[in-house]
Amino acid sequence: MKNALFSPYTVKGVTLKNRIVMSPMCMYSSHNEDGKVEDWHITHYVSRAVGQVGLIMVEATAVLPQGRISPQDLGIWSDEHIAGFQELNRQIKAYGSKTAIQIAHAGRKAMVDGDIYAPSPLAFNEKMKTPIEMSQEDIKETIEAFASGARRAKEAGFDIIELHGAHGYLINEFLSPLTNKRQDQYGGSTENRYQFLREIIEAVHNVWDGPLFVRVSANDYHTEGLTAEDYVTYASWMKEQGVDLIDVSSGAVVPAQIEAYPGYQVGFAEKIKHGAGIDTGAVGLITTGIQAEEILRNNRADLIFLARELLRDPYFPRTAAKELGVEIEPPKQYDRSW
Repeated sequence: MKNALFSPYTVKGVTLKNRIVMSPMCMYSSHNEDGKVEDWHITHYVSRAVGQVGLIMVEATAVLPQGRISPQDLGIWSDEHIAGFQELNRQIKAYGSKTAIQIAHAGRKAMVDGDIYAPSPLAFNEKMKTPIEMSQEDIKETIEAFASGARRAKEAGFDIIELHGAHGYLINEFLSPLTNKRQDQYGGSTENRYQFLREIIEAVHNVWDGPLFVRVSANDYHTEGLTAEDYVTYASWMKEQGVDLIDVSSGAVVPAQIEAYPGYQVGFAEKIKHGAGIDTGAVGLITTGIQAEEILRNNRADLIFLARELLRDPYFPRTAAKELGVEIEPPKQYDRSW
């Protein structure tokens, strides 16, 4: 492979022009608290498309109002949200980037008025609400909400959907034994704790036939929590269900001290990739083209998800290309200075 970072990546007929992904990052900027796309979102995402990022992934977008992390989160619980996302997709795609959306439910980490819900009635910490344990009906309604969110994402024109199963939000809460103390078919064994996500994936596949990613937290950083080895098992099941890629992050299901250093999560992505035989995305303190190239060239992951570095440098693809000695095509308006 002459160059890995700027090689195309194809999944279910969707081809990214390079392996650089804008990682989903909450902007807390739906100021009317209606979950709709506002001017900031257009500016924020489209600027990275102008910068030649291969895949732009929209931040965690709530499938239910009580599933928002904050009242300012984007939402996809209503057909009224579709038009704003259609316009966002139109503008991003005008610059050659593909689009994705991360659909989510915050579970016990929701900071909204009223009741919040989780697999078990355990607060994240002493400052946050104690959630209501979800009934069978609550679970059914939430699974249907994920499917409806996926249907709306399709109508809005997204190329890829990602399910948010990381960072201590609802799906992650079901997966981890630290937060799931249920005694029914959704708790107890590893298989039972996976059942909620299994049913979400099944429901989403009923309305969506495009690429499907899942973000996971591959380490709970707790002696009684999950590790990357556990996620090899989960990822194997996801692969059997037709999930195309695991976006591998870590932490945040319970309060923990995490030693972060450049590429500190890449080993988790590598372990899941080879252990489950599924494509993975690496994320976490990846800041240079050389670092990204090493990850891909050594087959440690398949996509590079960038978060803070893309906040600092919307033109990271240009920066990385210069670093790696690669020429990439700029927007025609920038030919004279690229």
